[in-house]
Amino acid sequence: MSASTGIDQGTFRQLDQTTPAPKKRRRARGFNSISPRETVVRYVLLLFVLLITIGPFLWQLSTSLKGPAEDIYAKTPQFIPTDPTLNNYERVAEAIPVMSYIGNSLIVAALTIGGNVIGATLAGFAFAKLKFKGRLVALSLFFVTLVLPGEATIISQFVTIKELGLADTLLGVALPGMIGMLNVLLMFNAFRGIPAEIDQAAIMDGANVWQRIRYIGFPAVKGTLAIVVIFAFIGAWDDFLWPLIVLTNPNNFTLTLGLQYLQGTFSNDPRLIAAGAMIAFIPLAILFALVQRWFFKGVGEGAVKG
Repeated sequence: MSASTGIDQGTFRQLDQTTPAPKKRRRARGFNSISPRETVVRYVLLLFVLLITIGPFLWQLSTSLKGPAEDIYAKTPQFIPTDPTLNNYERVAEAIPVMSYIGNSLIVAALTIGGNVIGATLAGFAFAKLKFKGRLVALSLFFVTLVLPGEATIISQFVTIKELGLADTLLGVALPGMIGMLNVLLMFNAFRGIPAEIDQAAIMDGANVWQRIRYIGFPAVKGTLAIVVIFAFIGAWDDFLWPLIVLTNPNNFTLTLGLQYLQGTFSNDPRLIAAGAMIAFIPLAILFALVQRWFFKGVGEGAVKG
């Protein structure tokens, strides 16, 4: 017994000396864990995207605040103005009737927003919740129009506006964009996200179509409606080609058309052009600040439902 025990103990000592210790297994990182290298790469990419998107805007703002003594064509131009001034904005107001142009643009934008809020909402609800003959055909035609560029139909649009007697009017500028096909698609997708049980329950309770839109549809799609408002306003506010074709009277010019006088008259002074661009940007910033809460809600709804 003692000999066998000694052999066993020696064998165990030899095994302990020759057998390597088990290696500690690395803890597998989860999908949500990020290594320090990946974090650095992400922040570098974010800074690069921020530079190419926000950089030109900040440079335009800097140019609009520079005084006449600063050389904006210097080999190493300065980003921060050494002598900032608002005189460029005053010169823009003296060169063109900027407030009149802003008023015209606001009228066109208001008509476009109103048309899209009403028309795109009703069309989206009809395609999503109502059953009628030719529904799929009409929906397919809406989708096909998204593929066509605006320049392909601009001549037919102008002929239509002229035959209606709306040429050289602000209504003629706003009319083609009062129901955007993309906005109809957005509202269609938003109304599809409403559970069918809720809609059927409203029908069983005797609610008609208008009551279903008002009490069920509108409260559920406020976020998407904010996206439609922003898209419609930006499209109407920044449009240049269509107002250039329709409008001939300078008194009816929108802001984008009026700003071209700055470039034609003061082509050697980019400070005024930059100031005019900043004036055109201010309403966009104000609108986004007012509806940003519902805008991000709509983006989140689209990410979950879509």
